[in-house]
Amino acid sequence: MSRPAIPTWFFSLVVVRLGHRFLMVRENKQGYLWYLPAGRVEPGESLIEAARREALEEAGIPIVIEGIVRIEHTPAQEGSRVRVIFVARPMDDSLPKKYADEHSLEAAWVTLEDLEYLPLRGEEVKQLFYYISNGAPIYPLELLAYEGQSLPSR
Repeated sequence: MSRPAIPTWFFSLVVVRLGHRFLMVRENKQGYLWYLPAGRVEPGESLIEAARREALEEAGIPIVIEGIVRIEHTPAQEGSRVRVIFVARPMDDSLPKKYADEHSLEAAWVTLEDLEYLPLRGEEVKQLFYYISNGAPIYPLELLAYEGQSLPSR
């Protein structure tokens, strides 16, 4: 007896760090609050590709992904959500975008102290930034692989 498929949505979130500053995006939805570059993975796109795309679209910053902070899975009756939270650094000296478009209103580099004065989408932003600032383990990108992909040689 076959079972029905479970709808699952995948999201990539990116904590982009530059020294003691973090990249934030002011969203044009969700109440115009500040959050991480993040979004749903598009069909045919990898989680890593989605993370790069979201940082560029929402913040105007090309990034180099350095590792994974966390993988989250939230099952529910109507479907599941999977979120991968990446850590990255800017690829170059590009400035965060300062204009509104369909992806975001603006982006900025902020310090931990700045978080106290910004209207945030959620407390998880502070928690993630402090966690990473305090030396959180960053896991290698090899945790993510295509099904059937060969294991790395050691």
